[in-house]
Amino acid sequence: MLTSQRKKIILEKLAQDGQVLAKQLSEMFGLSEDTLRRDLRELDSEGLLQRVHGGALPVSPAIATFAERNGQESAAKRAIAKAAAAMITPGQVVILDGGTTSAELVRQLPPTLEATVVTHSPSVAVGLVDHPKVEVILIGGRLYKHSIVSVGAAAVEAMSHIRADIYFMGVTGVHPTAGLSTGDLEEAYIKRALAARAAETVVLASAAKLNAASQYAIGDISMAQSIIVERSTDAALTGPLEQAGLTVVRA
Repeated sequence: MLTSQRKKIILEKLAQDGQVLAKQLSEMFGLSEDTLRRDLRELDSEGLLQRVHGGALPVSPAIATFAERNGQESAAKRAIAKAAAAMITPGQVVILDGGTTSAELVRQLPPTLEATVVTHSPSVAVGLVDHPKVEVILIGGRLYKHSIVSVGAAAVEAMSHIRADIYFMGVTGVHPTAGLSTGDLEEAYIKRALAARAAETVVLASAAKLNAASQYAIGDISMAQSIIVERSTDAALTGPLEQAGLTVVRA
């Protein structure tokens, strides 16, 4: 069998099963695990899957630029953002992540809301200018342009002084065993630091981000208490998350 044929079968099995294991692939093809690991490395370098310990997972599609992502899955983002906005009660200290879903969440907030919003996203902060009763705390640092958020040691230090009621986290990958992930190392550190400063963490995730992984782990699935998904999301995707202890909110 040609290498290209073998890779095609690996990708088909990944799409069907949601994961592949190097050991099982070795037995299936009758080849060494080293050979299959090489196949997985090459497919990873082509952006066709995400390698993890022992095998591979589907790669998250949420890797486009901010401008490109802003127009993707707009109906789903609007529904998720609306459900998230409904979770906020007057007087709370709320952490809002960066990203396009968080930007939509700002648009869903009632103009009369009284709350404090902590964010490391300049876009989110500017979006709250027209909410006169929302106190905005903007965390500074180095600007990560892909998500238009502050990252770095200065941002982590500023976060250490915050105690929030709820944190709305954006991710690029959610998987019951691989956990929560994103495409930038420093952004992963920031998200982990923010989760540690909130009494409750709520993940905002469209269906495309479920059962997928990105290069950098934010933390185990247990880092979050709830996840908001589209109402039409397949139960096969949400069931394992519920079994892992997450409350699934369908928007």
